[in-house]
Amino acid sequence: MPMPVVDFDQSPFLVIWETTQACGLACRHCRASARPWRDPGELTTAEGFSLIDQVADMGTPLLIFTGGDPVNRPDLLDLIQHGKRRNLRTATIPAATEWLSPALVRQLKDAGLDQMALSLDFPRAELHDGFRGVPGSFERTLEGAKWAREIGLPLQINTTVCGETAPYFEEMAAFVETLGVVFWEVFFLVPTGRGSMMAGLSASQCERLFDVIYKVQKKGNFIVKVTEAPHYRRHVAQREMVEGGHRGGRPHGQVAMPGMLTTSEGPGHTVGLAPRGVNSGNGFLFVSHTGDIYPSGFLPLTAGNLRTRGIADAYRNSALFKALRDPAALRGRCGQCEFSRICGGSRSRAYGLTGDPFETDPWCSYEPQVGVRPAPAEARA
Repeated sequence: MPMPVVDFDQSPFLVIWETTQACGLACRHCRASARPWRDPGELTTAEGFSLIDQVADMGTPLLIFTGGDPVNRPDLLDLIQHGKRRNLRTATIPAATEWLSPALVRQLKDAGLDQMALSLDFPRAELHDGFRGVPGSFERTLEGAKWAREIGLPLQINTTVCGETAPYFEEMAAFVETLGVVFWEVFFLVPTGRGSMMAGLSASQCERLFDVIYKVQKKGNFIVKVTEAPHYRRHVAQREMVEGGHRGGRPHGQVAMPGMLTTSEGPGHTVGLAPRGVNSGNGFLFVSHTGDIYPSGFLPLTAGNLRTRGIADAYRNSALFKALRDPAALRGRCGQCEFSRICGGSRSRAYGLTGDPFETDPWCSYEPQVGVRPAPAEARA
């Protein structure tokens, strides 16, 4: 079945739960600054079940169990099974450690997991292992991908884009095409956690990388999702307007989301994309390992804690989340931009680099067209 249409004022399209910060890797960009041991303050299994129930009751279709390494939680399979009992689509992201094995991959599938993601940042072992901090993680990732393919568990690859990985990105894109994936998530670094010490990108570099992503996406072999670079939506809209005959690639009237950015199903009815653009607090909600409720794991401003506030109330009624869903709250070029309703800039990066979640995303170079008003709400789809 296609992904349902979700009213973003009432429900996020997806919720990500950071089940634990424990992880055996030492990734240089880690948002969570993960460590080997579990936090005694993590949500319990009962609290996890309650969170899953709240996600389902809110009308959200997609729940991601992330970390750290979620495999460090002994109740992970129980959590996945409960998610399936509540008719949620579920995915998880095991780290490439000794925990990742053929038996684990089989258990994840048998529990009802819809999609398994693995992280791969470079197309070469020595570069990837250096980035992830553990020798052998590249080969273990490729083994995990093979094990998923062998049993028919849909495979997703997550790739981080930053100053270090960008020179290899075109090679990386070609490599991903050989792995039999149904979904490629390309994450543009946000300076938080360990990632705050890493080299970023210029706005012009982003545009060049967008060109590579666009070419891959046009092939249609698998779903491509760009995370924390919503100005890729503007890039695609401009290109498609040029191809459709609009001079200069600037919109006339309403700006519609290009269809290639809203593919609700992947190959074989696997997880697809949201029916419209997702951004921090706008179609998206993050719950930390201790229950804090955030618009995104990369935007560390809290709207309460699961132990004292329901996630539906936080999402629908908190001043923070409501402001993040209001294009009129945007400042600078983002607030003036005619593409604001399909893009809106990375609120996480704006906060990370300027201290203001409503400021212009510094990694976007686009200059808004003077005299063109941002498109109305009906142009969001």
